[in-house]
Order: sequence, then C-alpha cells, then structure tokens
Amino acid sequence: MATAYQNLSACAESTTIPNASAMTFGIVVAEWNSNITMPLLEGAINTLLRNGAKEENIIIEKVPGTFELTFGAKVLAECTNADAIITLGCVVRGDTPHFDFVCDGVTQGMTDLNVKMNIPFIFGVLTTDNMQQALDRAGGIHGNKGDEAAVTAIQMAALNAKYRNI
Repeated sequence: MATAYQNLSACAESTTIPNASAMTFGIVVAEWNSNITMPLLEGAINTLLRNGAKEENIIIEKVPGTFELTFGAKVLAECTNADAIITLGCVVRGDTPHFDFVCDGVTQGMTDLNVKMNIPFIFGVLTTDNMQQALDRAGGIHGNKGDEAAVTAIQMAALNAKYRNI
C-alpha cells in the first residue's frame, strides 16, 4: 500500500477485523534500527490486544537484523502453535548494495514461508530511502506499520481457519 497520502493506522481502524481472542500470534522483530522496530512492535502488540488477543497468546522473539527475520519466523512456526507470524524490521537505503541484498533476501524468504507452510507470515518490514521515512511509518505522520501488520495477521489467520476447518 502506498503511504504517501495515507495514515496506515487509520486504514487499519476502518477495516473489518475479526475477533482475535482465540488466536495465537508470533512476532519476530529485528533489533537493528531498534528506534524504529520497537515502536513497530508496540503498535503490533497494542493492535492485537485491542482486537481481543490475549497477552499470553502473543509470542515475541528478537533477532539481530532484518535478514534474520525469515529464520526466526520459521522457528516460531515450527515450535509454537501460532496462527500467524508477524515479522517487523527496518532497512534504510545506504551507499552500498547491502540494502538490495537484505530486502530481496527477506522478501523472498517470507514469500517462501507463505507458500510452504500452513500459516500466514506477515511482512511488516519497512524498506525506506532514509531514516525520516522510517520514523514517519513507525508512529509518525503515516501511522504505524506495526498496526497494519497486526490487522493483516488477524485477517489472514481468520481466513486460514475458515478454510482449514471445513
């Protein structure tokens, strides 16, 4: 979703969100750029709780950086009863191709997990040109991408349950 003219948190609030009281969520958050990722985590947790999730049904793990989100998400999926896994990270473009490698790797990794496993993996990774853009999306003028990721996790977990329980 392009965010130039939208507040992500406001979009999440206007969406029909299933009740999350019977759901369990895993959240894997990168410690790199923690000034961005920790507000994303807070937004995700608050949104899950606001929509009925129980605190004891939110499993949080930290990994060193955004590239490590894929493995962390895989471990949570294999070792917990999570109905959805949210990944939160932030990659800010620099002067080297590192940005492209990390973004491509984590995007492909998350896509692979979504295809291969039986639960949804939510891509809550900011890929920005500069730190201000990241701040704007971690509680700034564009809301909090963590809110959006949590709403998406609830919706996708409900969709998965609907068709798996037929």
